[in-house]
Amino acid sequence: MKRFLLIALVFIGQQTYAQKKIFKATNNTPSNQGEGLANNDIISGLREALKVGTNNSTASASKLDGFYKNPLIKIPFPREIRDAENTLRSMGMDKEVDKFVKTLNRAAEDAAKSAAPIFINSIQHITINDGLAILRGGNDAATQFLKTTSNAALIAAFKPIVQTSLNKVKITQYWNPLMSTYNKVPFVKKVNPDLNQYVTDKAIEGLFKLIAAEELKIRKDPAARINDILKSVFG
Repeated sequence: MKRFLLIALVFIGQQTYAQKKIFKATNNTPSNQGEGLANNDIISGLREALKVGTNNSTASASKLDGFYKNPLIKIPFPREIRDAENTLRSMGMDKEVDKFVKTLNRAAEDAAKSAAPIFINSIQHITINDGLAILRGGNDAATQFLKTTSNAALIAAFKPIVQTSLNKVKITQYWNPLMSTYNKVPFVKKVNPDLNQYVTDKAIEGLFKLIAAEELKIRKDPAARINDILKSVFG
């Protein structure tokens, strides 16, 4: 019996040590970030970090080719009809497909211009609890906070802009001939996805990818901490 208890205690001790090692390896955020600072200073620093990250991201995404020439966020032919893209390209319609993809990205670039004030509104409402959770959270904790607090507003703002942009670039003159040609192919499943919803979702997804990259930069790269408050909080 004593021998059994001894073995059990050794096993539990080994398991606890392994769990501690795993936690240490996966917790990438230094536990002393923000240590010694007043709560108001922490919140100010996080707001500043989010402003820097969102401003850089929206500026990058909303410029000409901000989506189209950035492989990280470029909007491709809709995935659910990728077979249609392959079929159309095999029929010698590469030029038409490429023009269509460019118009999708132009619409996203237009929509991204409206994101900044939505992000600022979320940033202004960070609480002490939010701030501490973000500071001690993972490398994308601030990005996840913005997703939770601003996603619905982004969808509402982006949709009409995307629709206007798609109309402006006359998306139908590229889309309708493509789908008309594809849907005439024997035995294929007829397709007609909601392009407005697709571009809206992809535009928002792309913005958050950029914001996550900016957040990681501020957390990991001292050169990205462009003022004293960022240096104090993330140093």
